[in-house]
Amino acid sequence: MQINIYEAKSHFSELISRALTGEEVVIAKSGKPLVRLIPVAESAATNGVRFGGLAVAGVVIDDDFYTPLSDNDLLDDGNSK
Repeated sequence: MQINIYEAKSHFSELISRALTGEEVVIAKSGKPLVRLIPVAESAATNGVRFGGLAVAGVVIDDDFYTPLSDNDLLDDGNSK
């Protein structure tokens, strides 16, 4: 099913329920499809794409990440040996 944004706002809970039952729900603007509602478990498993934020607990940033770079670091083109 395809539905325009304005109407989707009024029926959002129903659209979620329909998507959860396997129905394809496409939200459009001026008749042009923009997004598709699909269950999260299905979206992560079928195409292998990871969504931002899911691995945030596994990200480690070194203590020196915010240390300013030296002039030599900024001028280095990465090809020096």
